[in-house]
Amino acid sequence: MPAEDTHGTEPTVRDAISAPDAEGRPRRVTRRFPLFTKDTARPEGGGRAAPGDAPAPARQWPMLVVLSTVALGLLLTALDVFRFGSLLVGAGLLTGAVLRWTVPSVGMLAVRSRFTDIATYGILGLAIVLLAMMAQPHAWLEIPFLKDTLHFTLTK
Repeated sequence: MPAEDTHGTEPTVRDAISAPDAEGRPRRVTRRFPLFTKDTARPEGGGRAAPGDAPAPARQWPMLVVLSTVALGLLLTALDVFRFGSLLVGAGLLTGAVLRWTVPSVGMLAVRSRFTDIATYGILGLAIVLLAMMAQPHAWLEIPFLKDTLHFTLTK
């Protein structure tokens, strides 16, 4: 329960999420009513990926790696290099999953819990890579039962 100061006419609630001062008390003070949650904690690993004195892009290097890989993949896809572009998009998401698993502080790449982020990046990345490998013409990956499944669902 947050500590309350009753020196004024309105109660002042010390926000328990802010960084503590030298005596261990939270520094940020708010006049919000303490009954409802008004703020959320950062996701696990959501701190800066580099020291605070580093320039802004360097502090978010994991997110920049994933975004630049996906952007390059989308550019290749737009330039009619569909298979390689799609593979690069999937590889970028899989890289995000690996970074979220191995790097303790990944900055804005951390959206929710570590497990949720790894599962989301991994499943979406794997699905995009598999779809890129099955793209026609001349598919690199053929799954035999898919053709039978499609035939079964479309015939009476």
